[in-house]
Amino acid sequence: MLSRIRILAGKSTRFLYRRLPLPLPVRWRIKSFLYRHLGPFLKNSANYRQWLIQTGAIRSKPAQSLDWATAQSPPMLNVGPENPASSKNPPDPVADPVRLIAFYLPQYHPIPENDRWWGKGFTEWTNVTKATPNFAGHYQPRLPADLGFYDLRVPEVRDEQAALARQYGIHGFCYYYYWFAGKRLLHRPLDEVAQSGHPDFPFCVCWANENWSRRWDGLHADILIAQQHSDEDDLNFIQSLEPALRDRRYIRVNNRPLLLVYRASLLPDPSRTAAIWRRYCHEAGLGEIYLAAVQSFGADDDPRGFGFDAAVEFPPHAMAVLAERPTRMLNPAFQGMFYDYVATAEVFMNRPPTPYPFFRTAMPSWDNTARRQDAGEIFLNATPECYERWLRRLVELTRGSRTGPERLVFINAWNEWAEGNYLEPDRQFGHRYLEATRDALGR
Repeated sequence: MLSRIRILAGKSTRFLYRRLPLPLPVRWRIKSFLYRHLGPFLKNSANYRQWLIQTGAIRSKPAQSLDWATAQSPPMLNVGPENPASSKNPPDPVADPVRLIAFYLPQYHPIPENDRWWGKGFTEWTNVTKATPNFAGHYQPRLPADLGFYDLRVPEVRDEQAALARQYGIHGFCYYYYWFAGKRLLHRPLDEVAQSGHPDFPFCVCWANENWSRRWDGLHADILIAQQHSDEDDLNFIQSLEPALRDRRYIRVNNRPLLLVYRASLLPDPSRTAAIWRRYCHEAGLGEIYLAAVQSFGADDDPRGFGFDAAVEFPPHAMAVLAERPTRMLNPAFQGMFYDYVATAEVFMNRPPTPYPFFRTAMPSWDNTARRQDAGEIFLNATPECYERWLRRLVELTRGSRTGPERLVFINAWNEWAEGNYLEPDRQFGHRYLEATRDALGR
């Protein structure tokens, strides 16, 4: 009985914590305060142990030496019972290659709403170019190289992005899709890709189903445009995607169109929404769809429990490892957080198997100073070599645990420039992150 009470209390606490209308640094401090004072009662909790690893109180079991630049492919983790790789019939990496899918941000062309909210001509580049260093050696601003300050209304830009991605082993893009009760934003690039047939490059969609707020954090303060959920809206949403889902380039898993939802937990009734989508797709002749819930903001529930097929990992959410503040700060007003990229990658790589289908994700780097100059979240020690090590491990794990069309690995992201999280060439690293991506595939 006491055990059941603890489990129920833990689930309730996690539910409330994930919905606190507070920035991530504040929520982290609340969590740390509770764990420090309630540790004896939580010693058997997986989340508590994860927090101990993140704060450095204990060490996670290292996969190998942290000399990431010279280490060879790491040993395989044990594969969960849900996806065993038979030793008698080992997976064939040639016949079933791992498909890399990079999250793709369409925020690089002006729209009337952004003109009204942020000023005439606003795009993601507006913030990128304003960033300044917060400490000595801080790489800001981050400026593009080969593709320049592009405008996604230009089809040649989209063609060049696809050619560059294909050259370095990326299988396709996952476009963020912004839908607010029938109102779409930043949809022009995806619409034109679907309508024109160019570039001839695979793609899928992730519904970024948060409210848009002035803080860029998806919380409820200063809302610019909000979600309004209903059965009718669920139906209209999937109808709006029908042209893309029918496209021959659309990414499929076992011949089922792949649709991601960024925060499925925000849906009032995810199971009902999933059922509406599935019924419509069947009736429209699209067949069965493959629904994946992104594990953002600490969401780690079994997606099958609310009608989804799989989950997609989303670093750095939930498991970032804190780092010490740089000694030579240049911005006395900075109140943000610092994290260690290498230690965070180690934690993500050593996650235990899940009892449900789970697609892994690697992150090139993260520094959202461009969006939040004085309150950003910055990952120190990120390099192309460390990223390659992380991605290589996920590729090997995926080859050993999944077969056929289910061999997917995601990358967060292709072009999140204001979050310092991108593969596109910049003025400091050039093509090194792209080269690391290609090399991590081992071919």
